[in-house]
Amino acid sequence: MKALVPIDGSAQSTTAVKYVAETLDPEEIVLLHVIDPVEAGYSAAATMPGYSEEWYENRKDEAKSLFSEAKTHLEDQTVTKTTEVGRPSRTIVTYVEDNDIDHVVMGSHGRSGVTRILLGSVAEAVVRRSPIPVTIVR
Repeated sequence: MKALVPIDGSAQSTTAVKYVAETLDPEEIVLLHVIDPVEAGYSAAATMPGYSEEWYENRKDEAKSLFSEAKTHLEDQTVTKTTEVGRPSRTIVTYVEDNDIDHVVMGSHGRSGVTRILLGSVAEAVVRRSPIPVTIVR
């Protein structure tokens, strides 16, 4: 079995990494970090020349750090690390559809009420759109 674990640095994504290693014990774990370009446009600095390249390079460096941290919980597992750019829920589902993934394990951000209605939930969108089983951990 090949399991996909989207990671974003949250405590919930760390819990998902631990869960997949301890509970599912797949042949391969794919760690996926999605860089959301929408985040680059929400600051005053976004209008400065060269900002987007610097922002993107910083996000790639953060991804490397996230992969290193996640790997500490995956001692003997076969791990593939990949970074994609796009809207998180759409990118996760597309990755599942384009690769030989059997199961997605991801953290829930625990949004509720108005925040969930206004911002949406990546986990909820993945559950609704994924063609394969998705496990949400808290």
